[in-house]
Amino acid sequence: MSGIPSLPFWQPAPLLLASRSPRREELLRLAGFVFRIDALDMDETYPETLPAGDIPAFLAAAKSKASAHLARPGEVMLTADTLVFLDDDVIGKPLHREQAIDMIDRLQGRTHTVITGICLRRDNAIWVGTDRTEVTIEAMNVAEIAWYVDQCKPMDKAGAYGVQEWLGLCRISRLEGSYANVVGLPVHRVYQALRDRVV
Repeated sequence: MSGIPSLPFWQPAPLLLASRSPRREELLRLAGFVFRIDALDMDETYPETLPAGDIPAFLAAAKSKASAHLARPGEVMLTADTLVFLDDDVIGKPLHREQAIDMIDRLQGRTHTVITGICLRRDNAIWVGTDRTEVTIEAMNVAEIAWYVDQCKPMDKAGAYGVQEWLGLCRISRLEGSYANVVGLPVHRVYQALRDRVV
């Protein structure tokens, strides 16, 4: 069909990004994926008995199931969920300024884990995977934390920070794992899964 870009040789089918995350959209565009976007507002609750490390994969799969009707025949649908973990505590998105400041205060001076769950669905075939990155934030004072929250307003980000913003650029001193995973999507895992035709 004219007007539709041709797929890269490693992408087996058109991709549907079932997410409203501008960061996931940007990462896929930078990597050369051919995709469209269609997403629902999702309930991100999970069973309280679920082990912490399993939550992102559970939520990615739940989003995929709820969004299945959005995919066109033969299209690969991608859903994802990213969470921050400090010890065994789940640190999601802050609801307000004070909570964002508190979250960053808990993370500063320590190493935490970022886990993203990914789900690929094509017709009746489903693949779920995860990726994890260890992130160290240097010690910060109250003025730095408040300034960052007021300037960048990270209310839509797990852990109340963006690795691509001031906090990530100036106060994150160590990453063990994928940078893109901390942004919100481990693109290398998506690429590998599509290249290996997992769905």
